Amino acid sequence: MSHGVLDEAYERLHRTGPEYQGWLSNHGPMAVEALVRHGHPHRVHRWLDDYLGRLDELPRGLHPIDDWRSALGDPKRAGDWLAYFDRQLREHPWRAVLGTWWPRLLPGIAAGATHGVIRVGHAVRALDQGDENRQRLAELGQALGYWAARWQPIPGADQLLAGEPEEPGTDDIDVATALAGLPRIDDQTGGVRDRLDQLPGVPRWEPALARLRPVRSPADAERGLTTLVHRAGLDYLRFGHAAPVMLVHAVTAPTAVLRTLPALDRGLWAPSLTAAWAATAAMTSVYAPADGIAPPIVTPATPSEVFARAARHGDEHVVKLADAILDAYAASGDEQLLSAPGYAGQLI
Repeated sequence: MSHGVLDEAYERLHRTGPEYQGWLSNHGPMAVEALVRHGHPHRVHRWLDDYLGRLDELPRGLHPIDDWRSALGDPKRAGDWLAYFDRQLREHPWRAVLGTWWPRLLPGIAAGATHGVIRVGHAVRALDQGDENRQRLAELGQALGYWAARWQPIPGADQLLAGEPEEPGTDDIDVATALAGLPRIDDQTGGVRDRLDQLPGVPRWEPALARLRPVRSPADAERGLTTLVHRAGLDYLRFGHAAPVMLVHAVTAPTAVLRTLPALDRGLWAPSLTAAWAATAAMTSVYAPADGIAPPIVTPATPSEVFARAARHGDEHVVKLADAILDAYAASGDEQLLSAPGYAGQLI
């Protein structure tokens, strides 16, 4: 991994805010980490030259975070949250900060259309290489701060996260069946927040959400997350045409959670699966059509070629989907997954 290029990119990006145009997520830190990770550091600065022009300045704070519960989910406090986590990560080991805040933030996994957790997943992966330098700690702080400022629960998921886990082995984790049983909202128009607000009015939503039952075993949780990313990647081939950008997050959100597991206490793995499932289920229910199409035929490619094509395409969602899909392919060996990034590149 070209550490210098990534750290230079973080330096440039940390002068900008986590959002632009009022609510759109800054994908820069996530995309550059993926580009460097997969051997394309030479593309990073040119890509940033084009991307930085659309971003806003770093938001100013109003006053320091004291009562964190009341400040969760308040985007006007974004500057305060960024300053709070910058201070926390200067004063405490990053794994300790992550371990404290992960269970607090997890119930609000819908934050920024799931970009809060996605950005954290990329930041943790960059730090987990043992490079705990100033730029990477700052990136984790900005990622956590963004998640906190946009903290947003998924309707119905709070009951799952608060429930008692099942005994190990009492239920198989059948992700495919659970995904296939998800209902759809009636009015698939408007932004993500408007769509999520419709879920409480869908009679089958909460029963469908509860079909993937919580687990107690960390190994079951990891296996469930791995399967969730795999199945969500295959579903992109069936449903991606309806919302090519937004359905990427049904794959990248659980991928971010899965990547973060090794940095967390194993007691947090089961609720992490529950929250990731809720995120993928919600994105599917509010963006995917009821009936999918036959998967497209895409020219076969090796994993390195898949990412190289995504890097040449240059769209941040195509890059991040390719990054997530290659993780899923490495875990499953399912070559059909390798078609998804190229398909996204055709659609976006």
